Amino acid sequence: MVSLFDLTGRSALVVGAGSGIGRAAAEGLAAAGARLICADLRIDAAEQTAARIAGCGGAARALEVDITAAESVRRLVEQAGAGGGIDVLVSTPGVNVRKPLLEYSDSEFDRVVGLNLKGTFHLLRAVGAHMAARGRGSIIVLSSIRSLVVEPGQSIYAATKAGLVQMARALAAELGRRGVRVNAIAPGVVETPLTEPIKQRPEWYRAYAEKSALGRWARAEELAGPVVFLASDASSYVTGTVLFVDGGWTAVDGRFDPPL
Repeated sequence: MVSLFDLTGRSALVVGAGSGIGRAAAEGLAAAGARLICADLRIDAAEQTAARIAGCGGAARALEVDITAAESVRRLVEQAGAGGGIDVLVSTPGVNVRKPLLEYSDSEFDRVVGLNLKGTFHLLRAVGAHMAARGRGSIIVLSSIRSLVVEPGQSIYAATKAGLVQMARALAAELGRRGVRVNAIAPGVVETPLTEPIKQRPEWYRAYAEKSALGRWARAEELAGPVVFLASDASSYVTGTVLFVDGGWTAVDGRFDPPL
C-alpha cells in the first residue's frame, strides 16, 4: 500500500508554491519522491521553497509566473515540461476582497475573478493540453468550503471557488479517456497569508475555530497529505470530485457574521 503514494520519478508543478498551502503541497510532494517545479508570481518566494526542498535532499527548481497572463502561463508550461514533462499540477493561487456584494466595484470584481477563475483557466488549458498529449497526469485545483457554504462578504470569492469546481469536473469529463485525472480540494479555514487579517481579530479567529468539528484552524501542512493522495496512484480511480479538508466545517450547522 505504501508504494501507491510513491511519486519517485514524477515531476510536479506547484503554482503558488511561495507560501501557505502551495509551499506545504510542494514540500509534501517532494517528500513523496517527486521532482518539484515551484512556481510563483514572487520568484524569490518560489526560490525559498525550492531551497527548503533541496535542503531536505529533494529535487526542486523555481520559476516565475503570472497566471493572469496567458503568455506567462504558456512559457511556464514550456519550461516546466522540458526534460520529461509534467505529471502533476497543483494550482493554489487565490485572492479575496471581503465586502458586501452591493459595495463591490467593477475593478474589485475583475481582480478576484481574473485571478481565481480566469487565471486557473489559463493553467488548466495549458497543462491539460500538455498532459493529454502525453496520455497521463493528475491536476489538483484548490477550491474552498466557500464553493458550498457562504457568509456575508464572500459573494464573489465564493462564486469563483464554485466555478473552479465545475471547471475541474468538466475537464475531468473531457480528459478522462486521455489518461488525465482532475480533482479539487476544498479547505476550510487554514493558517495562511490569505487569512492573516482574520487572525488580527481574536473574536473572529476564535469563532472560526469553534465552527469546525475539531475546534481549531488547519495548519497549511495538513493539506499536503490530501494533495499527495490525489497526485498519486492511491487515487487512480478518483477524478471529477471534490475532497473537503475542512475539519468538519460543512457538517456542522451554525453561523458567525464576520465584521465587514
